[in-house]
Amino acid sequence: MITLVTGGARSGKSSFAENIYKGKKDVVYIATSRAEDVEMKERVKKHKSGRPDFWRTYEGTYDIEKAVGSEENYILDCITVLTSNVMFDMSKDLERISGELEKNIEDRVVEIIEKLIKKSADKNIVMVTNEVGSSIVPENHIARVFRDIAGRVNQRVAALSDEVYVVFCGISLKLK
Repeated sequence: MITLVTGGARSGKSSFAENIYKGKKDVVYIATSRAEDVEMKERVKKHKSGRPDFWRTYEGTYDIEKAVGSEENYILDCITVLTSNVMFDMSKDLERISGELEKNIEDRVVEIIEKLIKKSADKNIVMVTNEVGSSIVPENHIARVFRDIAGRVNQRVAALSDEVYVVFCGISLKLK
């Protein structure tokens, strides 16, 4: 079963995703964030403290399929951060991103997710992502490109998913 959970920042999407596996011990939490500064280290610490100690955590960007083991249940949190990491790695020194590079970034993110889905084919996976297109249009080129890539990645992953939920104000709504 592949489930995609989307919503805005602080909408409750991660809590909703984690509650899907409430009471289960065989869960792997695939974390895509990079704790490279004090603020991010604090966010990671807070996130970890809210999860059961017996859940295994795997941290990664490009090799997240390596998280798949004997456990039956997986949470990927989050696709948007994964997208940000890949985009930064592929374009960090650029002030403008060409249409070709934009497509390459999108395809690379989807390829990473597809590898995870393929390797966990007989397992349950819940993937969390941010809805970034429901706000104002960003004022700078890089932010607009990120928004566009994230939106298209979300569409492609939703098409691969058995179920899709959106979370607003801690309340979930099943879309698919």
